Amino acid sequence: MPNSKSDRRKTAVSAAPERREQLLATAAEVFAAQGYRATTVRRIADEAGMLAGSLYYHFDSKESMLDEILSGFLNDLWARYDAVLAAGLGPRETVEALVTESFREIDRHRAAVAIYQKEAKHLQTQPRFGYLADSQVKFEKAWLGTLERGVAERAFRADLDVRLTYRFLRDTVWVAASWYRPGGQHTPEEIARQYLSMVLEGITLRA
Repeated sequence: MPNSKSDRRKTAVSAAPERREQLLATAAEVFAAQGYRATTVRRIADEAGMLAGSLYYHFDSKESMLDEILSGFLNDLWARYDAVLAAGLGPRETVEALVTESFREIDRHRAAVAIYQKEAKHLQTQPRFGYLADSQVKFEKAWLGTLERGVAERAFRADLDVRLTYRFLRDTVWVAASWYRPGGQHTPEEIARQYLSMVLEGITLRA
């Protein structure tokens, strides 16, 4: 237990990053539920059990909070996607790994995913959030490239419309953020296996 002013100061400094993460998690839930523009700093502070003025000790604006929430999610996503894309897997295995990592990210950043889906189109026109548009281009390129490679290598059907397939996979996977709750009946990996089974094998019995 800290027993001096110096000890107490060190404890406060070491606790600050953890408190920031708690506040960001609270803000993310409020943004996801209420929408960014409808959310006030006071509302976030109320949910965090603190005065609005105290929130400014950690963040200079709600825009800064949103920036950290979205950039943190995308940095995490791309660290995992890039590892998959660099692993030298076949097209099918790459799709399987990308879908699995996507569900893991929904588990880790469910509120951030919901915010991204609701707000990205508007936010990416603002200079501070220009990285959202860059990430979208990179995301599309990664998925389309994998699907095109699968067709070329005959891992996927020759008549596959890769752009339509990409949109189907994207929307089918990421919409799960609207209903998924961490700690539920199924793990992200179990959900990914079920989705992949339906996408890659279908739902009808073969004769």
